[in-house]
Amino acid sequence: MLKLNRIHHVAIICSDYERSKRFYTEILGFTVLQEVYREERQSYKLDLEVNGLYQIELFSFPGPPPRPSRPEAVGLRHLAFEVDDLDKAVVHLNGHAVITEPIRVDETTGKRFTFFTDPDGLPLELYEK
Repeated sequence: MLKLNRIHHVAIICSDYERSKRFYTEILGFTVLQEVYREERQSYKLDLEVNGLYQIELFSFPGPPPRPSRPEAVGLRHLAFEVDDLDKAVVHLNGHAVITEPIRVDETTGKRFTFFTDPDGLPLELYEK
């Protein structure tokens, strides 16, 4: 059997690099590890650290097609991030004009969660610890 250690990183392609960079760093609080402009691809690659545990690669490419989201399409459905205090996290997001869905309870775990989107409509979830 193949032994996988962990998820190494998640790659996200954005339509407006500066807007998405601000969203992921200033609103979600991710730390910039490295930022590289790749001239041959006319693309930025921004490596982001999420509380020292995961890494997100944020890419910009000229003219990427929009992501099919509604109705949901085959492929990655959403990214979920664990938080200690969901109410506090929702207040933070709403304070930055990020709209969150009503808080729901996972029928299986009894844990609370909510969804919101990044600037390109990528579904993101906050799941309470």
